[in-house]
Amino acid sequence: QVQLVESGGGLVQAGGSLRLSCAASGGTFSNYHMGWFRQAPGKEREFVAAIDYIGGLTNYADSVKGRFTISRDNAKNTLYLQMNSLKPEDTALYSCAAKVGGLYNYWGQGTQVTVSS
Repeated sequence: QVQLVESGGGLVQAGGSLRLSCAASGGTFSNYHMGWFRQAPGKEREFVAAIDYIGGLTNYADSVKGRFTISRDNAKNTLYLQMNSLKPEDTALYSCAAKVGGLYNYWGQGTQVTVSS
């Protein structure tokens, strides 16, 4: 069973930066592809970024491409999301997820990111 705990969210002004972390335990982190997702109030959860199990391949939603960077440290069992040039529309609950068996079926509780204009 994989447990995921996000941290690093907060309130930031537009144009600012935040780095989110996702600490994994209870499994072999280096075996899992990982992803970040977000959900704004009244909206469906949407994909933000993903990274393969060794960190060699990444992909991003068009809305964050060039501003966000996903990375991982398998020695620390931790996933990161560096968010730069934040916009009010980035405001959401950000969650990390582990892909096991082809599906994102392990999720953290999320960390809130609020960007003020």
